[in-house]
Amino acid sequence: VMNDIIGTMFSKPFMDELLKPQQLYSHRTVKTVLTRLAHTSIMRLNPASMDRLYELMIMAFKYQVFLCPRPKDLLLISYNHIDTIREFVKDTPVVVNQVDETHRKIIEVYSCLSEGEFQLLRQTLLIFFQDMHVRVSLFLKNQVQNPNGRFALSTSGPVPHGGDVPGLIRTFDSKGREVRRSEFPTGGSYTSPIREGSFDLHGDRVIRLGMNMYTVNYPEDTHTSKALSAKTDNTPNLLAKEELNLLARLMGSMKAENMPKAEPTFQINLFTADLEEEAGVSGAAEESLFGVINIQAMQDEQAASELARIAGQFAEQEEQPENSSSNKGDDLLAMMDDL
Repeated sequence: VMNDIIGTMFSKPFMDELLKPQQLYSHRTVKTVLTRLAHTSIMRLNPASMDRLYELMIMAFKYQVFLCPRPKDLLLISYNHIDTIREFVKDTPVVVNQVDETHRKIIEVYSCLSEGEFQLLRQTLLIFFQDMHVRVSLFLKNQVQNPNGRFALSTSGPVPHGGDVPGLIRTFDSKGREVRRSEFPTGGSYTSPIREGSFDLHGDRVIRLGMNMYTVNYPEDTHTSKALSAKTDNTPNLLAKEELNLLARLMGSMKAENMPKAEPTFQINLFTADLEEEAGVSGAAEESLFGVINIQAMQDEQAASELARIAGQFAEQEEQPENSSSNKGDDLLAMMDDL
């Protein structure tokens, strides 16, 4: 699957068209291109999964552009992506050659741009991402994204390459000689810039943006999961599952007043997006307390027929008179029909 997708994405006709000077694509066009690239292999995604994949891709790239130390580092982020893609297809020499050729073209086109042109590129990308505030559980868990979907900028860490640590004001006279120095609080903890990353075909990019965000281990999450797993009883409750299956068929309600407190609690997830959003807010620790049963919230013929039968029984009960022995007159609508 990866070889087919990468081979199509890095094909010469597609990359030649993509690298031409042109206006930025719309969201609809980018999503169409992504869908066609994903479907060039045997893999097929339904529209809902494709929407979630597109939103995840957009928010991940927005995060990288948003936290880019300096505009020129957009190239280093792109080179990190290309280096990772090269590792995916390292056993297929034909596709590796396509990736290398595309990498050389990107170096040729973009390495000669000025700092102002890179700044214009960054601002154009940020305009493209504007008003996109989809919450991602990974970002929420790492506290780089607020619950409203906006990213949180850090006020600490190394400054961009070529810049000075803020906090110092130097005053010069008309001859260019420094006459006075003063300091001001920066509101953060800044350090000197680290070495510059390699802009060559191969090398150390230094910057971590553009790397796989899911390969990072978080000790606090692992420790919490282990502590909770020791207390949780993993024995399945067959009776509870049968009741939930009935709930899925009838879409009714189940009273949990008489449930024993020792029994594990079940969480009903009608939509996969809800589980992902709740995971970001409450954390992975809370998820391990629940046995989650997914219910497909789509119209089902059996459920629809069952609901129609129940509704019909209610209608028949309403049509029966409250007191059959005493007839106090016809209904108002029946009287109007007689007129």
